[in-house]
Amino acid sequence: MRYVDDKAVDLKIAYIGGGSKEWARKLMSDLALEESLEGTVYLYDIDVESARLNEAIGNKLNSQWKYKCVLSIEEALKDADFVVISILPGTFNEMMSDVHAPEKYGIYQSVGDTTGPGGLFRALRTIPIYVDFANKIKEYCPNAWVINYTNPMALCVRTLYETFPDIKAFGCCHEVFSTQSLITKALKEMEGIECKRDDIYTNVLGINHFTWITKAHYKEIDLFPVYMKFVEKHKDDGYEDRGDWQDSYFNSANLVKFDLFDKYGFIAAAGDRHLAEFTPKDYLKDPETVEKWKFHLTPVSWRIKNRENLIEKSRRIAKGEEEFKAVPSGEEGVKQIKALLGLGDLITNVNIPNRGQIGNVDFNTVVETNSLFTKDGVYPIFAGNIPDRVKLLMGPHILNQKMIFEAAVKKDKDLALQAMLNDPIVNLTYEDGKKLFDEMMDNTREYLKDWH
Repeated sequence: MRYVDDKAVDLKIAYIGGGSKEWARKLMSDLALEESLEGTVYLYDIDVESARLNEAIGNKLNSQWKYKCVLSIEEALKDADFVVISILPGTFNEMMSDVHAPEKYGIYQSVGDTTGPGGLFRALRTIPIYVDFANKIKEYCPNAWVINYTNPMALCVRTLYETFPDIKAFGCCHEVFSTQSLITKALKEMEGIECKRDDIYTNVLGINHFTWITKAHYKEIDLFPVYMKFVEKHKDDGYEDRGDWQDSYFNSANLVKFDLFDKYGFIAAAGDRHLAEFTPKDYLKDPETVEKWKFHLTPVSWRIKNRENLIEKSRRIAKGEEEFKAVPSGEEGVKQIKALLGLGDLITNVNIPNRGQIGNVDFNTVVETNSLFTKDGVYPIFAGNIPDRVKLLMGPHILNQKMIFEAAVKKDKDLALQAMLNDPIVNLTYEDGKKLFDEMMDNTREYLKDWH
């Protein structure tokens, strides 16, 4: 890497999971639109065909970036300046078990990738993979910055640091961005003031997918009273800021978010599908309850069909049968890369180990707060304590982060079972919990062969 006229050139980005059907195209778009960066993206994926399709797609953009599919992770990582990781840990067969096996026991999960039984088993598959990633990064590019997009986010980032303590890694999630955008819409509707998400300040703290905003300002305006009026207006019927909630599995009417604000007095900063999984069964009692709260259970069958559509789209683009235009993704990975290269500071929310930025959470717990990105540094911004009433909800999940990591490293079934039973949405007897646990262990045995 070198600099020419305030431009970083000859950058090397290693993309683990470089056959990604969506995240890769977002990165390609944002890199193509950023004129101050130039280099090569090395695409590595166990799905070589998909990585080759992305190589063809990326090189069709005719941007300042080249894309190269490689067959070994070592070649991708060797002397990389940045490493991007976005993988699917396991197959849709395992995800089918994650999401749907618990339904026989009355446990419904709207996402199933972070918490609950689904998040647990996804973590048990993912942690050994990330141990290997961390060791390879230590060997081939120990000074690289590592950007993680894979879920379960907190446990992926924790594994990287536990395995290689000197790693320079952080996890990115766009859930807070959507909530910040919702706050700007509240400001426009209630006060007639238009602004962008970047124009407001929010104090963010919590754990991934269960983040909260404890302060929010636009210039001299305290946005909490504004949001309170907005919630009061819409808490019965909801507010569909992304279109009709019934039109997409990813849409909602924000009723869960509004209800949490009513009950706890702070702004829950994630989508309703994620928030619902961290609370007791208020919102996920059964499919009828989910419908009442106007969000969705996302079936794995839809994900399988969507993946097929995305693969076909990639093939059309690679063949030149469909145009691929670079448009801003709304993600901040490229902005973070720029800041780390010294091309402009940035403050944004990321997932990193707690070093005191949250006062009442144990050190090393991976938390999500604002951080300052500057030349070769990410510095967490002090966010204060998690309010006690919110921490009561968050407590079991903070404990589970530690327990699940330990269970995965030690291959300890008993500890993993205890973590599952500790999850608020499980609420099963020990006997029924063990039956479910054993069934899900069997369903994911390909990845958990040596467990005892």
